[in-house]
Amino acid sequence: MSSTLLGSVLPLAAAGSARMKRAAAPLAPADLAEFISVTDFENAAQARLSPMSRALVAGGAADEITVRWNREAYDQLRLRNRVLVDVSKIDTRLNLLGADLPHPILIAPTAYHRMIHPEGEVETARGAEQSGSLFVVSSASNTRIGPIAAATRQPLWFQMYVQSDRGFVKEVVAEVEKAGCRALVVTVDAPVVGPRYRQIRAKFKLTPGLELPYMQDINKGRDSVLRGGNTRMTWDEIDWLRSITRLPVLLKGILDPDDAARAAERAVAGIIVSNHGGRMLDTAQASLIALRAVTARVDRRTPVLVDGGIRRGTDILKALACGASAVLIGRPVLQGLAVAGSAGVARVVALLHDELEQAMALTGRTQLSAIDRSVLWE
Repeated sequence: MSSTLLGSVLPLAAAGSARMKRAAAPLAPADLAEFISVTDFENAAQARLSPMSRALVAGGAADEITVRWNREAYDQLRLRNRVLVDVSKIDTRLNLLGADLPHPILIAPTAYHRMIHPEGEVETARGAEQSGSLFVVSSASNTRIGPIAAATRQPLWFQMYVQSDRGFVKEVVAEVEKAGCRALVVTVDAPVVGPRYRQIRAKFKLTPGLELPYMQDINKGRDSVLRGGNTRMTWDEIDWLRSITRLPVLLKGILDPDDAARAAERAVAGIIVSNHGGRMLDTAQASLIALRAVTARVDRRTPVLVDGGIRRGTDILKALACGASAVLIGRPVLQGLAVAGSAGVARVVALLHDELEQAMALTGRTQLSAIDRSVLWE
């Protein structure tokens, strides 16, 4: 889901804000035992979110065809099960850019968590702590990075929409470095914003009192929210950003293999194959299909991650089989946050992790390094 808001950032009526807060009151952690799949959270969140927040979480661009394709791509791949393999020990651990992680499930950067839960990104960070997940904090966060970092011992990355004022960008980079973030994830697929019909129809506006501390172009009205943040951003901007930080820089939003090859030639730290959750260019390629083309083109020169449409552990296995080092999940995390705060976030990740381990066992793979294209029926 995009970190870029569609529509002007104007106050809600006080009554609308109160309705949003009541709708978002989380369940107690004990109630989560009845949630046995990610789709259970999706259904429950519908009843707990305001109409505007529902549009924010669920909506895509235009007719949401790419949103649908993201899911269909996973459904169409068939897994090859294997038998009589010792699967008594399943190991999902990995090292990603120097971070030792218990599983390859990252929390994707998504916007406006305080529209979903009163404590917003801080509560999401607590869920990351409980689930052992690396959290990629969005630059469209309603909370500064310091309190978020204080809420989790898990690694944090910071996603950036590079703003037009380079001085401001330097200040943001210094702040996230000081907070201990371990990488910068630069979103590159949003020079303009796709038509968010659901958000337009829901008359989406930011709740009064919420801030966007890292979105200067929006806050100062320097560029229309309908057009995105930095419409002049090019590969030169990426080179400049790398020159001002000691952090590894990943590029998020790459689908075309030619762009992936160019990123690998520049020795970026990683590529995130993403169509922005179907929220930018409708009828853009499904992320999973693009992943196969990208990984073939970069040929292990740089780590490749993927997001978009992942709802099951078998989806994660398929993404890894297609060459991904790890996956990122967005909408399910927001739905877990809406339903039960940090406990809901942790439960969503735990369900996916359990399903991944089951899928690995049933395909005869006991560690991530053993997952390759032979897991799939071609």
